[in-house]
Amino acid sequence: MRKNLSSLIFAIAIIIAAFVFANAVINRNRPQGMIHVTGLGEQNFTSDLVVWEGNFSRESKDLKAAYASLESDRTAVTNYLKSKGIPFEQLVFNAVSTNPIYQQNYTANGNYAGQTFQGYQLNQSLVIESKEVEKVEKISREITELLNQGITFYSQPPRYYYTQLESLKLEMIAKATEDGRIRAERIAENSNSSLGDLVTANMGIFQITGQNSGEDYSWGGTFNTSAKNKTASITMKLSFEVD
Repeated sequence: MRKNLSSLIFAIAIIIAAFVFANAVINRNRPQGMIHVTGLGEQNFTSDLVVWEGNFSRESKDLKAAYASLESDRTAVTNYLKSKGIPFEQLVFNAVSTNPIYQQNYTANGNYAGQTFQGYQLNQSLVIESKEVEKVEKISREITELLNQGITFYSQPPRYYYTQLESLKLEMIAKATEDGRIRAERIAENSNSSLGDLVTANMGIFQITGQNSGEDYSWGGTFNTSAKNKTASITMKLSFEVD
């Protein structure tokens, strides 16, 4: 009787050990749960650097006369901008471009009859790069005052930039990562799980758009230069373990 009882206990122990071992193998081989989320980081900022371009030109049949007139215009433009508070060292005049002007001739029935030389057009462009954004903005709007001096000056819309962009991008990545973690934690809580370690993190596209512009995002990234007040955004794709 005692021998049979010992055999029974031994058999039960083997069964229990086999069950525990099998369960351990199953748990070890069971794929661990994962949560995949996308976090968003956004930040409004104001540009601290402006780049403004303009150009002026002269035309004449005499190349020397055209160049002399252009030089006179350059002096007038320089004096005007200096009177508005722009330092001389911020004025960057590009090389003068010279283009011959021709009149295209046609016969009465519309056939091409060659061309007639009309003279030369000389053009010079100017670039100003400054951190005095408001000042340059104002000048770009008032530059038509040069028309009163007989100078035809063509002004381009200012372009706006931000010199602390790299620091801003790091802040955005931190915000996007935190936003993604919060999303993942809520998903884990709703599924009665706890959030584990971060497994992968991939940065998405960095976008800069004008504030309140309704500007569309681009798959390759948008970099707005026409608006002084901008919104930067970035996404982070994160994967977390779930316990």
